[in-house]
This record gives sequence, C-alpha cells and structure tokens, in this order.
Amino acid sequence: MPVPVPRQRIDSPAAPGTPGTAHAHDLTLLVVEDDPAGALAVPELLDAAGTRVRIRTARNLTEAERLLTDDVHCVLVDLALPAPRGAEDEPLAPLQHILRLAPRHAVLALAASADAELAAEAVRVGAQDHLFREELDGRLLSRAIRYAVERKRNDVVKIKLAESRLRAQENARLERGLLPTPLLEGSDLRFAARYRPGRSRALLGGDFYDTVRTPDGTVHAMIGDVCGHGPDEAALGVELRIAWRALTFAGLCGDELLSTLQQVLEHERENDEIFATLCTVDISADGRRAGLCLAGHPSPLIARHGRAAELLPYEDGGPALGLLPRARWPRRQVELGGSWSLLMYTDGLIEGRSAGPGSPRLGQDGMVEMINRQLASGLRGEELLDAAVTEVRSLNGGELTDDVAVLALERDKARA
Repeated sequence: MPVPVPRQRIDSPAAPGTPGTAHAHDLTLLVVEDDPAGALAVPELLDAAGTRVRIRTARNLTEAERLLTDDVHCVLVDLALPAPRGAEDEPLAPLQHILRLAPRHAVLALAASADAELAAEAVRVGAQDHLFREELDGRLLSRAIRYAVERKRNDVVKIKLAESRLRAQENARLERGLLPTPLLEGSDLRFAARYRPGRSRALLGGDFYDTVRTPDGTVHAMIGDVCGHGPDEAALGVELRIAWRALTFAGLCGDELLSTLQQVLEHERENDEIFATLCTVDISADGRRAGLCLAGHPSPLIARHGRAAELLPYEDGGPALGLLPRARWPRRQVELGGSWSLLMYTDGLIEGRSAGPGSPRLGQDGMVEMINRQLASGLRGEELLDAAVTEVRSLNGGELTDDVAVLALERDKARA
C-alpha cells in the first residue's frame, strides 16, 4: 500500500503577501494520486525563499486531464496509479499518459523507495526528477518543484533552439536548391552571376534569373524582379523562372513567351497589385546578334571590344508583367559584334545611394560609369560582378535594402 506523503507546510515570516494571494513567483502543483491518505492535504506550501506552491489534487488520470490547465507549472504523478485500459502490463503507463497530456509541463515521478529502479526509469522516459514517499517533506517537495520547472524551461528552450536551427538549415538547403544552374553545354559563352537578397538571413529574394541553351544553339538569358522582397515574392519568382525555362525549351520567344508568363503571374499572385519586371535576351548561335525584350525592366549593359560600355536600346520596351491584361512586348534585334560582355541586372543594383544616406541614387548612368571604370582596370566575369556589388554597397553607405541580382555573359572572339 502506498506510503502517505507527509502533510507538512513550511511558513516563512518574511514571505510577502497573505495566504491565498497569487504572486508572479508562485507555482501551481497538480498531484495525481489515488490514495486519499497519501495525497497532499494542504492547499499550499510556502518555503523559506518565499515561493508559494498552490496544490491541486486529481484522483485519477481522467480528473488530471480536466485539472491540467495552463496555470499548472508542475505535475507530481504517482507511479502506483492504475494504468490506463490496454496498458496494464506497462509499469510506467500512468507517467507516459501524463507526459502525453502535458508536453509543456514539468513532471515529477512519485514512488516508494523500494521502486528505485522504476523511479530512475521514469526520469529516462521524460520526467524531470523523481521523489520517494518515505523521504518526502514540504521543503524537499518545494525545491524539487522549482528545479523541475527550471529544467523543463531549459529543455523547451533547447528544443526550440534545435528546431530553429533545423528549420534554418532546411530553408537554406531549399533556397540554395532553388537558385538556377545555367544550362550552357556546347556554348562558347562564359557565364557569371551574383545574388544578394534584401531581407535579413535569407538566401533568396524576389529577384530571379536563368540562362539556358536550346538545341538550335541559341543562348537564352533572363532576369526579373517581383515587386517586394519577402518569402512570398521569392516563391513567385521561382515559379516564373521555372515557367520561363520550360516555355523557352518548348520554343516560345519574345511576345508569346512574355504573354504566357503574364498568365502564370496572374494565376499565381496573391492579389492584383503584384507585378514583375523582366528582361529577356536570346543570343544567336554565332554569338553576334541578340533579340531583346523588356517588360518594365532596366535595359542590359553591353561592353563591346575596344568600346566603352553602354546601355542597350530600351525605347521599345513594354509594361511590367501583371499591369495590363493585353499588353505587348516587342522584340528588338541588337548587333553584339565579335567580342562583348553583356551585363543584366535588377534595379537593386542602381537604386542604392551614390554617396551615402541622403545622396542621389546611383541610377543607370552612375552604374555605367562605375562598370566602365572597373572594366578599364581589367576586371571581367565573376571579379567584375563582385566588384560591382561591393562598390554599390559602399556607395550606398551600408547594406542595400532591395534584392540584387546581376549576371554576365561574355564572348571572346579569339577564345571562341
């Protein structure tokens, strides 16, 4: 037969307040014990530290479930309780039932000293600590409750931290996997890209880009920007990029391609105010000509051999995707020449400040001047993109608030 828990109350003269008054540091204990003689009969304990422990008593697991409210800090469960139906052969079934009911609560296991092995097993399966009836008094119980509550808080913090790290790792892997891998096998063009999302601790923003080579030898490049730079915009950007790649391999180009992408955007966006800018370039198999389509997007920059970099024509561009239901996007033919570098970018590269906070924005003219200076110093490819993004941040006087995507395609006639 269970040994009764001593009915002991420890009072402290220095304890604040009057009996029955709740304080921020008070604790509530739910005792689950079916022996009337063994249950704690006092309504509360008050220890020397001034912590008041209010006591509730449940005679069985069903009653415990009803009394297990959010203001309960700790549960003291008697391991000698009858097991739930169907679990009669499991010695720790009452404890396991309480652990399932109270995943956020501290739990103490109560056992006779003769059941020391069972009490130790209770801690291994999830209880914060165990107590023996024969050694229990009010002081020990109060201290065990406080320690159990703190252990549970620490356990919860560790679990949340581990879950947060796991989610961050999964998000990083997912976002990294969503960044495109250029498909340029068989092309003599060199490719480089840099991506910097505007939102903190993200790998992917609302900007998107891609480059592929179709079986006829044409190299297709695209860069775009969904308005905004949160996770929803990032997801929509990925959808548009994947749709662009599929439609390009299906043979669509120019106005037909952009019209279809607008349908995708209209179907997938959360509201009618969401739009996306886009720039597409299709470079002929000989690398000397290209078709250019602009949908509300900044025009690419071209640096031909022996000449300063300049913007490609942008007068014939159409509106951003999602603004006008029956818009058209003319495809303009551009002569590239034998050796050239083509720089495509989103507006995050040109909307930063030119000399710190409060100064005018860098703009396309400032970007062209910056790129010409870097080209003159001999920078190309990835080194050029790194230098461009670094200088734009430096001119801005700190981190850029918008997403930045920039890619470069380069053809060296001698190398080809």
